[in-house]
Amino acid sequence: MSLRNELERNGSWLFRHRSYLPVVAIPVFLACLPFFTYLGESHGLNEAWQFFCLGISFAGLAIRVLTVGRAPLGTSGRNTREQVANSLSTTGIYSVVRHPLYLGNYLIFLGMALWPHVWWLAVAASCLFALYYERIMLAEEAFLREKFGDAFETWAEATPAFIPRLRGWKPSSVSFCWRTVLQREYNAFLLILGVFFVFDLIGDSLAERQWHMSYVWFSLFLTGFVIFATLRTIKKRTRLLHVEGR
Repeated sequence: MSLRNELERNGSWLFRHRSYLPVVAIPVFLACLPFFTYLGESHGLNEAWQFFCLGISFAGLAIRVLTVGRAPLGTSGRNTREQVANSLSTTGIYSVVRHPLYLGNYLIFLGMALWPHVWWLAVAASCLFALYYERIMLAEEAFLREKFGDAFETWAEATPAFIPRLRGWKPSSVSFCWRTVLQREYNAFLLILGVFFVFDLIGDSLAERQWHMSYVWFSLFLTGFVIFATLRTIKKRTRLLHVEGR
């Protein structure tokens, strides 16, 4: 088997299990906790750094929102069993980067990795992400190449895989739909707030050598949980967030 075929086969397996990257990363995050102290020995400065990291993760969520909000039916999905693409998206955010959802995931992941302000953690997390998702992207592109042929090749030649090139922007051919975003992205929203709340709880307790919970972070997490529970209930019990063709 050629190296390319082997990498694509590995990518197909990782595609089916791509939701488990955070589990793989847990030991790496835990390894840095014994080194945690307040940034500059200042709780206030450390809080500012944490909100900066939160901003990076929310920037990743914003990219996911821009992508999902204009995704037609059968694209940009959460399917894990097999590749699905009813059409080739080449406008909107897909006109400047081929894998915007994974770019968004990386920024979410990077914001979390920067939180402990341990330089090697961000490097290790980035390397882990690259090894994990590079193969998934290879597998996805092999599927798209086989299904869409020259149309895919033309788009791929003009559009970067991961680092956006904004000068290539083409307006999206699909209108933005907030109901689709609310239906699909509430999990990521709660995950970000939950992880940062737990990080702050652990970090403050380690730095102060006693149990310490920030009511600011707890309030943010509680608000996120209420939004999550509300949207999940609406999605499961009604069709208010359902949009035909999305």
